[in-house]
Amino acid sequence: MSSRITLKTKGKSVKGAKDSEKSRADCLKEWSTWAMKKAKVITHYGFIPLVIIIGMNSDPKPQLYQLLSPV
Repeated sequence: MSSRITLKTKGKSVKGAKDSEKSRADCLKEWSTWAMKKAKVITHYGFIPLVIIIGMNSDPKPQLYQLLSPV
């Protein structure tokens, strides 16, 4: 049994290079789209509660109805 050493060349002659790069790009695009959708939902439902929590932890310590009232 003899071991065989093969070298991979960088060039256009490699068949699988474009397929793997394309799949990586597609995977990155799919992941970023998924992450942006999740971030949009988190921001949408988390913004008002975050403002209320920050307002209740401020120095004068307002009541909840004082935070929610428009006056």
